[in-house]
Amino acid sequence: MYGFVVRFRQGLFISGVLKSHKLPVPVVVVGNVVAGGAGKTPLVMALVLHLKAQGIQVGVISRGFGARRVSGASAPTSVEVHEVLPNSLPQDVGDEPLLIQRNIDVPVFTGVNRHAAGLALLGRYPETQLIISDDGLQHLALERDLEVVVFDDRGLGNGWLLPAGPLREPWPRACDLVLHTSQRQAFGGFGSTRTLSLQARNAKGDSLQLAELAHERTHTHRPVVALAAIARPEAFFEMLRDLNVPLAATLSLPDHFDFSDWQLPAELLASNSSGLPLKDSPLVLCTEKDAVKLWQHHPEFWAVPLVFTPEPAFLKEFDKLLSHLHQTL
Repeated sequence: MYGFVVRFRQGLFISGVLKSHKLPVPVVVVGNVVAGGAGKTPLVMALVLHLKAQGIQVGVISRGFGARRVSGASAPTSVEVHEVLPNSLPQDVGDEPLLIQRNIDVPVFTGVNRHAAGLALLGRYPETQLIISDDGLQHLALERDLEVVVFDDRGLGNGWLLPAGPLREPWPRACDLVLHTSQRQAFGGFGSTRTLSLQARNAKGDSLQLAELAHERTHTHRPVVALAAIARPEAFFEMLRDLNVPLAATLSLPDHFDFSDWQLPAELLASNSSGLPLKDSPLVLCTEKDAVKLWQHHPEFWAVPLVFTPEPAFLKEFDKLLSHLHQTL
C-alpha cells in the first residue's frame, strides 16, 4: 500500500497534475531513500566548502526539521520561510541548518516549501550561483538538476518499504551519484571517511584535547559522559571509544531531541559506573548537532566535531556533472 501511494504520487508529478517548480539557478539535492539520518548534512557542508574553494557562490535550503513556528504552533506552515543567522534559535530554524550556517558561514534558508525558501535566498543573496538542498529527495515539488543519494552502513536494510522496512521509496531508482558514509558498502557507489576531531570545544570557544581525558579522569575521578541525540547515537560513542576516550556512561536520545527542559539524569550526578566518588560534575561530550541546542542551557558541554571527507573520485565526478549544468558557473 505504501509503495502504491509513492508510485501514484510520483505519477502525478510526471503527468503534470502536480507541479514541480524550478529555481533560476542549478539545484543539487542531497538526500536518502532510507528513513533516518544517513550523513546528509556532513556531505552538504563538505560540498559547500568544495564549491566555495572554487569561487562558486553557494546557498543552502532545508526543511528545518524540528523547527516550530514562532507563534508557538507545533510545526511550520507551508508558507513560512526563515533565514538562518548565527544568533537564530534551533527551535525556530532547526538544528542542522543552524549547524551549517555557524560552521561554514553560508546563506541558509528553511521552509517546508523548499521552492519558496530558494526564492527567498536568491532575493536576499542574488549573487548565489547554486543551491544545495539538505534533504528533499522526495520533495518533488522542487525541480532539481543533480541528485546525490546517501547511504550509511545499514545499506538498504531488509529492502522493504516503510513500515515493514526502512525504504522511503523503491530502490534502485534513477539518480546522479551515490555516496556511502561508512566503511561498509552494500552496493556500488563512492565512499567517504568519517572520523572525530581530536579536540572538543565548548560554547566559550575553549578547546579540550580528547587525549587528555584519560589522564584527567584518573586524577580527578571526574567521569566522562557521552551524549547523542542523532539517528545512530552508538556510532558517535564507538568513534569516541576508538580514540580511547574513557566513557563512564552514554546517553542516547531521539534524533532532533528538544533539550529545552532537559537535565543530566540524577544518577550521573551522584555516582558513576566505576563506583568512584565524584569530585566534580561529569564532563559531557556531545555532537556538534546537539551542541547548537544544548549550549543554550549547558554552555559547559563539549562538542566533538565530525571530520567528514568524500573520496576524491566522488568530488571529481561531482564537478564533471556540475560543469554541464550551466555556463554561468
